[in-house]
Amino acid sequence: MEDSKKVFFTGTLVIVVVAVVVVVYYFFIRENPEEVLPIQEVVQEEPVQVPEEEPVIEEEVPEPVHVELDKSDEFLRDLAKELSSHKRYAVWLKRKDLIRRFAAAVDNIANGMSPRPQIDFFMPKGDFKVVMKDDLYFVDPGGYSRYNLATNVFASLDSEGCAKLYWQMKPLVQEAYRDLGYPGKDFDITLRAAIVELLKVPIIKGEVQLEKKVISYAIVDPVLESLSEAQKHILRMGPNNVHKIQGKLRELGAALGIPGNKFPRSRSYSPKNRSF
Repeated sequence: MEDSKKVFFTGTLVIVVVAVVVVVYYFFIRENPEEVLPIQEVVQEEPVQVPEEEPVIEEEVPEPVHVELDKSDEFLRDLAKELSSHKRYAVWLKRKDLIRRFAAAVDNIANGMSPRPQIDFFMPKGDFKVVMKDDLYFVDPGGYSRYNLATNVFASLDSEGCAKLYWQMKPLVQEAYRDLGYPGKDFDITLRAAIVELLKVPIIKGEVQLEKKVISYAIVDPVLESLSEAQKHILRMGPNNVHKIQGKLRELGAALGIPGNKFPRSRSYSPKNRSF
């Protein structure tokens, strides 16, 4: 397993959620006129207030329908602050082309590919850790903590809010997806496929044995080694983080209206190791 690869899935999760909630939050502001309707009923109970005032203000607010995809980053960053109280959340919004990165990263994950090109901005501290026992290589469980920060930020986002906003940001995401070479395919299909791809990753019970290659390591267990590059990225984050991330992905899926039976069940797996 190459150390340079294992950090990239973490960033992808952030990009997926950031792009969804950031851009959608922008469009969600458009829904305020509809949400004001219940307030009008309250105003009727208190005639002292002027019910005409809010609609006038709303008409003066420019609708963000025509925001250009390539000019949306700055505005999105300003609004993204409200989506999570985690201190490190805003740090991950400093890259350019957030929506395009999101669309490309999700597409790569859905196809089992590494999202490395889209999320090179995120690198956890420290190096990939390996321990030796009786001249055999194993993944050092102590290294999993490097991914705790990304996992906690991801888990801090509100699933219902993300889903509600996603449907409003869909036009920009679809535009970015179309530019990747999918003029007639609905991005929703790809997003669901990406979630399923990551939910297929087993939660490891036990040690993961490695085989040293020239410049990297391979997993001894054939089942784990056969996982896609995208799946290996999340696997390397450790069982606790995998559990949290998959739980959040299921929440997001449910909030998006995807039936639970469309997703693979969570499963534990004990790696098959060998001795010499």
